[in-house]
Amino acid sequence: MKRFKYAFQKIVDLKANEKTQAEWMLSEAIGKVREEESSMTMLHSEKDGLQEQLSTISAGRTTISEIMLLQQFVDHVDHRIVLKNKDLQHARGVMVKKQDVLTGKVLEEKIWTKAKDKAHQSFTAVVLKKEQEQLDEMATNRFRRLS
Repeated sequence: MKRFKYAFQKIVDLKANEKTQAEWMLSEAIGKVREEESSMTMLHSEKDGLQEQLSTISAGRTTISEIMLLQQFVDHVDHRIVLKNKDLQHARGVMVKKQDVLTGKVLEEKIWTKAKDKAHQSFTAVVLKKEQEQLDEMATNRFRRLS
């Protein structure tokens, strides 16, 4: 039996590689989102700690300048949270784009793989038909010799 060789195998391989690359890019984008979320969580924890500290020293005897200094720290952390939120939204946007790219690559790979499978089925059908024709011819020849 002849061996099946798909004429567009390099394209099928290319599409598989592109899909793998898109998976890596999405994985990288997801990692960036997680990193930004973790950083955001740390900033919120830092702000909570500063606000607790501000509340504690406000209840006791302290100078206005100390309270104002601590409030400036809280304001600074608030500003960093706003910036980090923008970074997080950007990272999520990139992640969504990478998901869309991956979806497209998966679809392209499926299309080419299906085309290859269809070609393989056609090849197999032709080979089986030829084999059956050869068997029929051998049976006919054997029948003629015996008759």
